[in-house]
Amino acid sequence: LRGLSKRFGAYTVVRDVDLTIDAGEFVVFVGPSGCGKSTLLRLIAGLEDASAGDVLIDGTVVNDLPPARRGVAMVFQSYALYPHMTVFENMAFGLKLRRTARKAIAERVREAARVLQLEELLERKPAALSGGQRQRVAIGRAIVREPKVFLFDEPLSNLDAALRAQMRFELARLHQAIAATMIYVTHDQIEAMTLADRIVVLNAGRVEQVGAPLELYHRPRTHFVAGFLGAPQMNFAEAQIVGASAEGVTVEVTGGGRLTVPVRPDGAEPGAAALLGIRPEHVRVGGDGSLAADVIVVERLGATVHAHLRTHAGDRLVVVAEGDTGLAAGQRVTVGLDAADCHLFDESGTAYTHQRSLPAAAEARHRPPSAGKSRGGGVR
Repeated sequence: LRGLSKRFGAYTVVRDVDLTIDAGEFVVFVGPSGCGKSTLLRLIAGLEDASAGDVLIDGTVVNDLPPARRGVAMVFQSYALYPHMTVFENMAFGLKLRRTARKAIAERVREAARVLQLEELLERKPAALSGGQRQRVAIGRAIVREPKVFLFDEPLSNLDAALRAQMRFELARLHQAIAATMIYVTHDQIEAMTLADRIVVLNAGRVEQVGAPLELYHRPRTHFVAGFLGAPQMNFAEAQIVGASAEGVTVEVTGGGRLTVPVRPDGAEPGAAALLGIRPEHVRVGGDGSLAADVIVVERLGATVHAHLRTHAGDRLVVVAEGDTGLAAGQRVTVGLDAADCHLFDESGTAYTHQRSLPAAAEARHRPPSAGKSRGGGVR
């Protein structure tokens, strides 16, 4: 995508997007409702015309090509299956319209059914299938076309929680099996984190950050990305910069004392406002914590507990603790923050760069199947 924009009248939905997706990559577009992620997918598919910029597939500009000639296949939120046709007939229908030979149709459908574990269901009609099975049929209908690029527009949003988890597994397995280029749109960050080789975070039509899932989680470049990725989301507290040195930037946290965050001091001016961020799993409760807080609500999830606190400065704080913790609503506690786990953002919402390297798990980036094979078939 080169300088890609889309306007509807005076309203710009997609703004100057530059993005390269490698062959075999699984890339997820994620962001809040109205951020332009589905419009961006429709621009790639050819269902919308670009107001500016170019879409290139396999090195060829396809702006003027209709969807059928772009070499893409799209799977929508709605299954859109023909109720009077069997699973086999639904999957074969597009190939029949193209006048593909019967033998080739049968081979492609049966191979797709094998990959998607639909072989026992080929003679059933959609009414006799579960929601997950119907979605697999819709994916199979795309697979038999053998496209260059698969496009998924929130395909799991109509499924219940258990089926969503199962289909996430199925999609990850499918990508490994066919090593195809896949672009996936969702507002669900769990789908983004678990499926993607790379995530594209969109905000108001612009690309906020692109990177591997754990890279974005551990090193968000903006306040928006930090708050969007993570459940529960990152905690934030207002702060003021009081000094900067080679060790990092020292801030005074409202109601919480001083911390020296190990970030590069570039542009840090004493007296400037800042925003301190820390993930809920990095907040320590008890001991010699510097913040006093009251427990408001405790959500017990089994293995973990989500405790919602209110500091005496009035800030809300969420803590993820072990499931057997004794925290209870109404309890007064102390809270400690480790500066090494904190993030710091300037007044514009841009993150100060961390001095330390990423955690080892985050540096083990996902790679497209083609890249893995060129390195001996492994995943680094």
